Amino acid sequence: MTRSRNMAAIRGGNTKPELLVRRALHAAGLRYRIHAKDLPGKPDLIFPRYRAALFIHGCFWHRHDCHLFKWPATREGFWREKIGRNVVNDARALDQLRAEGWRVGIVWECALKGRTRLDLTEAVQRLIGWVKSDEAQIVISGK
Repeated sequence: MTRSRNMAAIRGGNTKPELLVRRALHAAGLRYRIHAKDLPGKPDLIFPRYRAALFIHGCFWHRHDCHLFKWPATREGFWREKIGRNVVNDARALDQLRAEGWRVGIVWECALKGRTRLDLTEAVQRLIGWVKSDEAQIVISGK
């Protein structure tokens, strides 16, 4: 498989961690819109009733400081630029959402998989509590 095919296979939405969170929140009775193209950063889930936007970030693609992130050994310049751009875009989107009156949450992939994953029920309860609260933000990452 060529490099371009590998990159083409990468999903921007409907990832396994995202589907896991969506199913759990829906089962808990929360209703949301997915991939809101009209909002900065295209949040993975938005809860219009609560004015809350949620991102489910892959630790590699968004440079999270955890065991799931490791700089690739090949094409180092390309990856540092690519991932660095993602981080800058993330920060810009979060600032714009907050400026527009949205509360913002991030669930990191390491909270849902790998050796630092949290109990899913506990993570979902924290998310539900945040969505229904007035708290400005929540960040959920692995242990």
